[in-house]
Amino acid sequence: MIARLVAGRTVAALATALIPTGLTLAVIRVTGSALDLGVVLAAEMLPMLLLLPVGGVIADRFPPRRVILVADLVRCAAQVTLGAMLLLGHPDIAVMAGLAALTGAAVAFGVPAVSPLVLGVVPAERRLRVNAHIGVASGLAQIAGPALAGGMTLWLGPGWSFLLTGALFAGSAVTLGGLVTAPRPAAERAHFLGDLREGWGEARRHRWFLVSVAGHGVWHLGAGVLLTLGPVIAVRSLGGEPVWVVVAQAGTAATVLGVFVAPRLPIRRPLAVAAVGAAVYACPLVAFAFPTAFPAPAVAVTAAYVVAMLGVGVLTPLWETVVQQRMEPQALGRVDSFDALISFAARPLGLAAAAPLAAWAGAAAPLLTAAVLVAAVNLAVLALPEVRRRTTEEAAQPPVPV
Repeated sequence: MIARLVAGRTVAALATALIPTGLTLAVIRVTGSALDLGVVLAAEMLPMLLLLPVGGVIADRFPPRRVILVADLVRCAAQVTLGAMLLLGHPDIAVMAGLAALTGAAVAFGVPAVSPLVLGVVPAERRLRVNAHIGVASGLAQIAGPALAGGMTLWLGPGWSFLLTGALFAGSAVTLGGLVTAPRPAAERAHFLGDLREGWGEARRHRWFLVSVAGHGVWHLGAGVLLTLGPVIAVRSLGGEPVWVVVAQAGTAATVLGVFVAPRLPIRRPLAVAAVGAAVYACPLVAFAFPTAFPAPAVAVTAAYVVAMLGVGVLTPLWETVVQQRMEPQALGRVDSFDALISFAARPLGLAAAAPLAAWAGAAAPLLTAAVLVAAVNLAVLALPEVRRRTTEEAAQPPVPV
């Protein structure tokens, strides 16, 4: 069953990674308008952000396997419909935006249900390794997805890329059919707002969770700043577009490596390691702020980005496993939805704010500001005793109320 779970999440990760590139190239081919592209991409993002708390409640009310099954089938239908419309003619941008919104809504319901599904299928002693396997698959999908979508669009047309995406989501849904999940503890269900308050109460009950999620949100904000200004700096000061391609691909490879090695390291304080892993994202922010300060600037910024993404790779399965261990199982979906909401919202904020700030104060100012925030907020997490606690001590210690 574990192999089936990992296979399904791998296929879903690849399908998800195909969408941004395929959607971007499809809109450009249909209208060539930057405004239309922004509308379609925003149509996918906004329902995702608005519905994530709702998805968390649903993930805790219903079997997670069923929730993910429905989410995968909805995404399959949206992608196949979009692919068929592209093959048959030029679809209206409003229709494309509507299908993108449907996809984003399905993501909002599917994401919070993944941790409850892992919790129900995987024994506690194997969760870190399984989370790492899923993380490696997601990282490899981030490498392969854009290349596959771009290649299919260039050679066969964008419609075929969406048909492949739909087929992959259908394959992911099929893998869920054979999964048997352990029953979750029964819990009384109130109305929606009551469930939402209960989930937020569970999150607030764990001080380490709120502080760590704030740190993760700040590094996502920093990532948005870097992904906006980094390519411009690479082109202007480091040797051109190939340098940024090398930096980005090296960072993705480092993320996969970090996820792969995380369960193989003798880590006794996973939350502390995760906090440091997020804090090191300050390194490339500083390196890109002063690219010409190094004897070999392209090598230096690439190395800094590799170190940062290695840290992100290590923290990802550690964080997911600790959350699955420490949170009440019946509230895990809602807790995960709050985590995802902050992460998904913070990065677009960084993307939107970076260029105006750079135009006003220069590129170094937003990069250095983000670096200070990333390092300070994430290292501040280490001040909490429950973050520094060894894993063997967790069972004897109750959550710290706030």
